[in-house]
Amino acid sequence: MTEQNGSTTSNGAPAVSERNSLTLGANGPTLLHDVHFLEQMAHFNRERVPERSPHAKGSGAFGVLEVTEDVSAYTKAALFQKGVKTDMLARFSTVAGEQGSPDTWRDPRGFALKFYTSEGNFDLVGNNTPVFFIRDAIKFPHFIRSQKRLPGSGLRSNHMQWDFWTLNPESAHQVTYLMGERGIPKTYRHMNGYGSHTYMWINEAGQKCWVKYHFISNQGVEGLSGAEANRIAGEDADHHRRDLHDAIERGEFPSWTLSIQVMPYDDAKEYRFNPFDLTKIWPHADYPLIKVGTMTLNKNPDNFFAEVEQAAFSPGNTVPGIGFSPDKMLLGRTFAYADAHRNRIGTNFHQLPVNRPRVPVNSYMFDGAMTFEHTGDQAVYAPNSAGRGFSDVTGPVEDGWEADGAMMRSAYELRAQDDDFGQAGTLVRDIWNDAQRAEFVDTVAGHLLGGVTGEVLEKAFQYWKDVDGDTGKQIEEKVRAEGAGA
Repeated sequence: MTEQNGSTTSNGAPAVSERNSLTLGANGPTLLHDVHFLEQMAHFNRERVPERSPHAKGSGAFGVLEVTEDVSAYTKAALFQKGVKTDMLARFSTVAGEQGSPDTWRDPRGFALKFYTSEGNFDLVGNNTPVFFIRDAIKFPHFIRSQKRLPGSGLRSNHMQWDFWTLNPESAHQVTYLMGERGIPKTYRHMNGYGSHTYMWINEAGQKCWVKYHFISNQGVEGLSGAEANRIAGEDADHHRRDLHDAIERGEFPSWTLSIQVMPYDDAKEYRFNPFDLTKIWPHADYPLIKVGTMTLNKNPDNFFAEVEQAAFSPGNTVPGIGFSPDKMLLGRTFAYADAHRNRIGTNFHQLPVNRPRVPVNSYMFDGAMTFEHTGDQAVYAPNSAGRGFSDVTGPVEDGWEADGAMMRSAYELRAQDDDFGQAGTLVRDIWNDAQRAEFVDTVAGHLLGGVTGEVLEKAFQYWKDVDGDTGKQIEEKVRAEGAGA
């Protein structure tokens, strides 16, 4: 077989890029005719059947969101009006583990929410961290594979993980979170949740702003040490699932306070960090938290498979008053998540009871496997003369933004304070105390000692020195000392 210098598409033609999707300008929207990106995402969504590829091991419960504050100045969305209570479903999960994996692996936790609103279903698909490893969705299949298993041995590999992370230094902020004290939550009840992405809100007057969602645990935020997590993994692989179920059965309903950060629309044009970069946070000193209400989980599923495994979340599910942003990861996920469910649980997954909107639906999606709800003998096309209504809005959309430029494959344009290591360094130096930093050094060193060698190990040392010189030096010294004694 001829050796390839670069990658190819499935038909053998040279692939243009595995790093950057095709966008309108460096900061513009992802374009639908980026065939390689769509092929990557569509194929990735079909790699494993029937469990989810990422987020396979999870748990869920039903509850309610009650809005206690007036945020109508920012959005007209019905579910976010003061006094409104909305039934909802939450699913928490690990990212890399398979269905039978332990709940207490060091891994980000998914924090997926479905709100059955009076205007249709709204899904918020986030994590227990406010940032993520990458900032372009075309890298997502590569990232997940690097966290899974080696193709030869079928074993997990710290070396493979660090190879990907060090070759993608934008991961530094998220990896710092992952290796810190919040890297393994004590329970699903004792972790925060974040929408992570930047979203748009639109009010009744048509005014737009950018928002980030924060769900702060009212149980407190607590983590497990590596030793505790390993012990629990051996004793009860379903520790987090059991804890959530049993707490609700006891009537100890976990709750989270929902707050948002709001950035005025025009601020995004000149803000010192790219506000749409998923590897960055917005400092609270610039955009403080604004309370919205409380989310409470108060009912376990009646059937785990039907109501948790068949639950299908997608950031593409929005309602009036909520829109997207130029976040490339968010835009990629609006396609990928729903497509994963089409493959995993069927073309009409949205008709399953757990996913069905609680409002009338007049959709022109037609037939397909397991069609349950149908439109009888009504017209199946639009426009039509048979009296079946259809939408026909033209002109500028209320949830859009401005974009112009040449089509290109490029990373985001850098802002004044955009870099891969700055916010991670701030977390290490300015947020953590000495005990947290010491535990972090032990955690990273232990992970590196778990099979990371050669060039990748040297790159990992430099990776942490770029985050913080002193911390990186301590990690290197510890690994070299303990590795030499092995």
